[in-house]
Formats: sequence, C-alpha cells, structure tokens
Amino acid sequence: MAETTAHSEKRTRAETAEFLRALADELDGGSGRIRVPIGNKEVQLSPPETIDTESVVTERSRRLRKDVEQLALTFQWNPAKDTAESDSTATESDSTTTESDSAASTEPDEDDGREPGSEPTIEGESETGR
Repeated sequence: MAETTAHSEKRTRAETAEFLRALADELDGGSGRIRVPIGNKEVQLSPPETIDTESVVTERSRRLRKDVEQLALTFQWNPAKDTAESDSTATESDSTTTESDSAASTEPDEDDGREPGSEPTIEGESETGR
C-alpha cells in the first residue's frame, strides 16, 4: 500500500531556496532519518547513502498565453534498513498535527508496481512573458 502526502502553495524565490536548503541540511545531517515539511505536516523518511535522482525541465511556448517553465526534481530510494527498523516501534501519535487540521492531504494510492520506498518530488512552475 502506498501513501502519498501532497501540498501545493506559491512561494517566493527566497522561500523556495530556504525550503531546498532545509531539505539539503536534513540530507547532509547524517542522522539517517530526515524530516520533510509538507504543508503543516512533517513526514519522516529514511534515505540510504545513495539516492536515485531525476531532474526534468519543461519549457512551453504559447501564442495566446504566457510561456510556462517547469522544474521537477525527483528523489527515489528504498528506506535504509537500520533507520527504518529502529523507527518501526514509533507510532504516529508523535505527530503534532492531526488529519482533520492538516492542510496537506494524505491518501492511499493503488499499488503502482514500484519498489516500496520513499519518493519525494519537488516541482516548480513559472509563467514568463517572453
């Protein structure tokens, strides 16, 4: 069973850079577990030392509307065994928010045949008037 937590919002360039720096600091921290803020919820993940990454840039030119640029960063891995097993006794009661007061949506997805693991995706989109 896959579980997806998603949240969309507009951020300034500075706020976006701050979010990416915080994520980079979590990955660089070396504690094994990382915390990823998604809306007003925090998701804990267990990345191993090696992470599969993908970067995609899409540029769309439109005649009647503004041009659109999109940057999608995808990180995928199987959870590190040492941190995933040590946290298996932790419960979700550690969370400070509940589903009813969370702006982020958490919905189970159908099994899509991917390896079990974590797949955080960061996407950004902009409109330009070229």
